[in-house]
Amino acid sequence: MSENNFKTAFKDWFFEGSLKSSELMSKAHHEVHLWLNTMCLTGVDLFSSLGYTPGIAALAAGSLAPVATLLLVLLILFGVLPVYFNVAKASPNGQGSLAMLENLLPGWQGKALILCLLGFAATDFIITITLSAADATAHLVENPLLRIYHLSPILVTLCLLMFLGGIFLLGFTEAISVSVLLVSSYLLLNLVVVIYGIKELLQNPYFVKDWFTNLLTSHGNPLEIMALAIIAFPKLALGMSGFETGVAVMPLVKGAPDDTIENPAGRIQNTHKLLFTAAVIMSFYLITTTFITIVLIPAKEFLEGGKANGRAISFLAHHLLGHSFGTVYDFVTILILWFAGASALTGLLNLVPRYLPRYGMAPEWARSIRPLVVFFTAVGTIVTIMFKANVDLQAGAYATGVLVLMTSAGLAVTLLIWKNYKRRIFYGIVTLILTYTAINNIIQRPDGLHIAMFFIASILVTSLTSRALRATELRVQRVVLDNTAREFIEEAKNDVIRIVAHRPGGTNYLQKEKEVCELHNIPSDHLIFLEVKLGDASEFSSDVLEVYGVRKGKYKVLRGKCQAVPNAIAALLLHIRDITGQRPHVYMGWTEGNPIMYILKYLFLGEGETAPVTREILRECEHEPKQRPFVHVG
Repeated sequence: MSENNFKTAFKDWFFEGSLKSSELMSKAHHEVHLWLNTMCLTGVDLFSSLGYTPGIAALAAGSLAPVATLLLVLLILFGVLPVYFNVAKASPNGQGSLAMLENLLPGWQGKALILCLLGFAATDFIITITLSAADATAHLVENPLLRIYHLSPILVTLCLLMFLGGIFLLGFTEAISVSVLLVSSYLLLNLVVVIYGIKELLQNPYFVKDWFTNLLTSHGNPLEIMALAIIAFPKLALGMSGFETGVAVMPLVKGAPDDTIENPAGRIQNTHKLLFTAAVIMSFYLITTTFITIVLIPAKEFLEGGKANGRAISFLAHHLLGHSFGTVYDFVTILILWFAGASALTGLLNLVPRYLPRYGMAPEWARSIRPLVVFFTAVGTIVTIMFKANVDLQAGAYATGVLVLMTSAGLAVTLLIWKNYKRRIFYGIVTLILTYTAINNIIQRPDGLHIAMFFIASILVTSLTSRALRATELRVQRVVLDNTAREFIEEAKNDVIRIVAHRPGGTNYLQKEKEVCELHNIPSDHLIFLEVKLGDASEFSSDVLEVYGVRKGKYKVLRGKCQAVPNAIAALLLHIRDITGQRPHVYMGWTEGNPIMYILKYLFLGEGETAPVTREILRECEHEPKQRPFVHVG
């Protein structure tokens, strides 16, 4: 194979698999599964957090961790779960709360909010990948059988990240069967540790007595304990991004036989079962594992360098059931944490192509899987080196991303049911609690906000740069003429096809006709006026430009609606050329004012200096000047 052929083959392979936004939205091509099996796909993200949550809870809240965990469980069951029930009902194709907000807040205000939330989503998913890999490394290097080799945590974590990226480059597909095996094995092993931990407490009740005494001695009366727990519990909000994942996997959930695209009631009901079951299982394990680890493990072992740091349940598995069982536990934990990174990376690969290319705020290659895998793997590598593959240091950033996404979901649901007063009050309170939880976490651990701000700034800068660079793309996939519009073109094609750009709403066609004919010295026969009404200028492209014709007295008028006027004019001219074989002429006027302001107006509002932009779009779309439609300006 020659070098050029190799480059072409590599390029075709690297950029294959590009999905349009419509394909991402519908996901109709996915095979469906029983909700219990699909829950395991969500579970690799949700349940794998048990690998690090008890240890982080111990560091964050100390002896208060079980009380703070109880508050977190109450929030999950009576706040977060109802919110995501509504999210599932409102977005049965897996669009999630971001799409809900986009629909509720159209235009640039909605786009700006989505871009900011994408920064927090990127924080959530990227840190899920790096934190899971770091915790998998902790279970690996701290295993008593491997500790003697003094493995480098950073190098091991980077190897896990590279392996994850490599699997995706080869064509990784989410395997329900693998997730079922991993989740069921992991939950069973954790249940064994919990049972033996409770057995140890029953046989040695002084452990619980010492913990309770220490709790009262350190924090005073029950009211003070509850107050301190309310302050501490936001730090424990880890692994909860599984609820977003639970909604994202809805297209994989098998519904009822009588489900329709418009009303998939069975799929929604089964997704509710999925979310409820996952929440109950997670709540049980959060309470039990936090309690037994706090009571049975000495506080010093949770600190950095301690044997329980980042692996509290694993520490108990080795301590209570021996190194053989503990090693099996470590092996399964490493696998599920690795698979949690795969789940998070899948979330990113579904999220970015869904929004940024559609906004014109990412190049077209951002629709392709492999370039994104390389990019996100590089970002994960940088984050891992920055945080030195330390689980505790990344916890704040993870919790920030998760909590902001949950707050946005609460806000979306509150806005959705705003007209229902009682429900508005309930979900408003839940949203306020989630807002408090997010703000509290940000204040106590601002590193998460710093990372999110970095992602938001990066997204905004690259998005605006991309939109500016792509502004002169055609941006219209297809032009459709109605019968009257087609008739106008047919009547003119035996002569010269002359299109006159006319501002919508204007009615003085006679004056415009005189101006154009005198300025360009052309006859008035077969002049066709074109009026383009602006749509949502924050949207970048349009699948179809529908053009319909109307008669205003003796005048022929073509009308259409598009996100950008110059792009619509260029698309129509090229379409007329293709169906008639003639190069049409378009007549426009210069605009008065600062050209820089008109450029910005075009980028963000879809109109401005129409004539030169239309000509530039035509030049980029048709490189042969002799095939290019004519643009006349006066």
